[in-house]
Amino acid sequence: MAKEKLPKTNAARILDSKKIAYELIPYIVDENDLSAVHVAEQLNEPIELVFKTLVLRGDKNGIFVCVIPGAEELDLKKAAKISGNKSCAMTQVKELLGLTGYIRGGCTPIGTKKSYPTYIHTTAVDYDFIYVSAGVRGMQIKIAPQQLIEICAMTLSDLIISSTYHSNLKCLN
Repeated sequence: MAKEKLPKTNAARILDSKKIAYELIPYIVDENDLSAVHVAEQLNEPIELVFKTLVLRGDKNGIFVCVIPGAEELDLKKAAKISGNKSCAMTQVKELLGLTGYIRGGCTPIGTKKSYPTYIHTTAVDYDFIYVSAGVRGMQIKIAPQQLIEICAMTLSDLIISSTYHSNLKCLN
């Protein structure tokens, strides 16, 4: 039986145009749970590999994007500092489409309407591949993190609130 051909998203077309290797991976959407944890469960992958894209507004430099591991929480103080702001806040969901061209649950750092400064958490490079949204709900892009960093001109940064989980891992090493 032939493998079903998946529809290309704008993000996938951009990767194709740059000859960057990736895989489109579909998953079942739950409109009541758009979390990265749900996506990881659907993909049958560890949550550490599924990264979420967050769009923020800084008090000095305007809009910027942070890409962090799906189960983690963004540290707004770290995000503000790394982006050259004194403070920052998440943009409102109703602003997302106008700013990026994407909706909540389908926002990707690839191919936003405008090129915004983009930061990715340092753990991304610990893996051979990670997942980010393909630009629509129900589809993820599996990609080598270095390729994603290059195509999106990302800066590696410590962006998350230190968790007990990560602290315990450090103690074990």
